[in-house]
Amino acid sequence: MLTYLQANTAKSGVEKRAILFLHAFPLSAAMWQPQIEVFGKAGYTIIAPNSFGIDGSPKKEEWTFTDYAHELASLLDSLKIENATVVGLSMGGYQAFEFYRLYPGKTASLVLCDTRAEADAPAARSAREDFIRAVTENGAGEAAGRMIPNYFTPDTYIMRPDLVAQAEAMIIRQSPAVINGAMRAIMARSDATSFLSAITCPVLILNGEEDKLTTKETAESIHGRIPCSQLRLLAEAGHISNMEQPEAFNRALLDHLITLPDFQAAQKS
Repeated sequence: MLTYLQANTAKSGVEKRAILFLHAFPLSAAMWQPQIEVFGKAGYTIIAPNSFGIDGSPKKEEWTFTDYAHELASLLDSLKIENATVVGLSMGGYQAFEFYRLYPGKTASLVLCDTRAEADAPAARSAREDFIRAVTENGAGEAAGRMIPNYFTPDTYIMRPDLVAQAEAMIIRQSPAVINGAMRAIMARSDATSFLSAITCPVLILNGEEDKLTTKETAESIHGRIPCSQLRLLAEAGHISNMEQPEAFNRALLDHLITLPDFQAAQKS
């Protein structure tokens, strides 16, 4: 069973929706701490799993996002959660697409953060292969050295070194084999663009306005292909927008959650 962070500290009132948080590469579920605390206290059931091999989750050779989606479904079943709002950032967004494709009935809504729907172009695949070789040779520090400079806005590296250090610590405590296994899963992912127009659940697209990896134009492209989706760009945020601008991220997520039918029904009961 996957390891995961969980929260629900509501002491009264009607329990609200479950939220499944899917983390970025090659971070861990700990990246969601600013959301776990806030939404857990607000009465939401929070599940933030670690991908295969990350922070104690079982290792799996040559795994795919299809494998992971099945594992997520089993996790929800074990916790007696019928469906959840699925929040995925970057790699987590790829996983959210696959989870929805396989388990639309378990997906109450989607929140797609700093991610893309397309499969890798040849140049991107070549860069990922180079990444794998370098991490194999030099270890997890190589992964941190390549990823961290793309995570945040320029001011954050100067003004918030503690935040940068948190992200780096999540990466360097993972093994090179686990990091590369996740990278291979990214490379093997399906192209999700073909079914964007068929997504019927509520969808929020969140993106850092200054994201260099998945730009606001990428987010706008996803928004344009999913009927009735909502798009929010977060000012002064880069790729890991939930960590860099947690208050704005949480506000946008809450605005999405309170529009869902079950929340409205709970408020009337």
